[in-house]
Amino acid sequence: MITQKLLSPGFTNAKTAKNERLSYILYLSPHKQNSHGLTVCPKATDGCINVCLVPNSGRAVVFNRITEARIKKTDFYFSDRIGFLTQLNKELFNANKLGEKLGKKIAIRLNGGSDLDFFTIIKNRINVDVLSSYPNLVFYDYTKLIGKVEKYADHPNYFVTFSRAENNEEDCKKALALNVPVAVVFGGKIPEKYLDHVVIDGDKADDLMIDNRSVILALKPKGSKAKNDKSGFVVR
Repeated sequence: MITQKLLSPGFTNAKTAKNERLSYILYLSPHKQNSHGLTVCPKATDGCINVCLVPNSGRAVVFNRITEARIKKTDFYFSDRIGFLTQLNKELFNANKLGEKLGKKIAIRLNGGSDLDFFTIIKNRINVDVLSSYPNLVFYDYTKLIGKVEKYADHPNYFVTFSRAENNEEDCKKALALNVPVAVVFGGKIPEKYLDHVVIDGDKADDLMIDNRSVILALKPKGSKAKNDKSGFVVR
C-alpha cells in the first residue's frame, strides 16, 4: 500500500484548476506505462498513444516525480486491487464529507490518464455503490469506450464525454445521439460546428461536460508530437 493520496486536488492540474467546482482527480500512468505492462486504456489507439498518452508535454515532463508518482499509483492498482480500491473509497468518503460541510457538490474525475469503469470495479471488488453512496460528489470522465457511454449516458451523477480518435467517428455520432459531449483535438482553426453539433472551447475548464450536453468540446493539441500528428487523431 502506498502512503500518498490517490486523489489530487484540482488546483494541482492546469485544466482542473479552471473548474468552477472544487475538484479532485485520480491520475494513473497512461496505457501500459507501469511495471506490469498492463493497459489502463483498453481502447487506446496508435494516434492517442503517440500524441496524448506518452507524456511528452506539460508538467509530467518538467517534473519527472509526477510521472513516477503516477506509475506508483498504477502499480499499486495492479498489485493490490483491494487495497487500492479500499483507499480510493476512503478518500471519496472524505471528499463527500467535505462537500457536505461546505454545502456544495465536489467534482471528481477518476480517469486522468486512464479509461476504467471504476464504479463497476469498486462494486464488484469491495461491494460499494459509489454513485449512490456519496450525494455530495459529482463524477465526470473522458472515455473512448462507447459501451461506457451507453451505460452511463442518462446517469444523473456521472457525466462522460466521448473522446474522438482517428478510428471512431461513427461512435462519436452515437455518443452525440445519446446527448453526450464529444471531445475533439483540432490542430487548426476551430470550426463553429463539427458533425453538425456546436463546438465550444473544451480547454476553458475540465468540468464543462457536466453542464454542456451533446456538444463538441474543442481541445488544442498539447506538445510537439500532437502539433505534428499525422495519424488523423488531430483534426486539421
